[in-house]
Amino acid sequence: MSKATPATRALTAAGVAFTVHTYDYDPDAESIGLQAASALGEDPARVLKTLMALVDGKPVCVIVPSDQEVSMKKLAAVVSGKSAQMMKPPEAERLTGYKVGGISPFGQRKPVRTVIEQSALAHDYVYVNGGQRGLQVRLSPGDVRDVLKAIVAELVA
Repeated sequence: MSKATPATRALTAAGVAFTVHTYDYDPDAESIGLQAASALGEDPARVLKTLMALVDGKPVCVIVPSDQEVSMKKLAAVVSGKSAQMMKPPEAERLTGYKVGGISPFGQRKPVRTVIEQSALAHDYVYVNGGQRGLQVRLSPGDVRDVLKAIVAELVA
């Protein structure tokens, strides 16, 4: 497994301190985020999942703790939209350049508006997908917010 991905290159270029962690990815896991947290021996609230959504047809990257669900109503409201829905996997892969299960908010093909769940910022460190299945990067949640110029909001149901 290569530890150099568009995500790790983007973080390096941004001058952000991070560490890379690998784990055995289980494609059959009911929840990829929870499986990653378990494999890393971390609290699921610290292991963030990256979701791709559409708000009024426009792509939005959503980052939330792996043990939480996004409220589509809250997401739409945060970006001044009327309705939100999850993006279909083939569309998310085409837009980001990553495979589902390995989608990172960093280094996507085309930068999109990003929203991060406010509770994620309460931790001293978090894990975010590093751009490959079975690859996570550990960094400060403030760095996640700053590098992505993310909107911080309450997103969970």
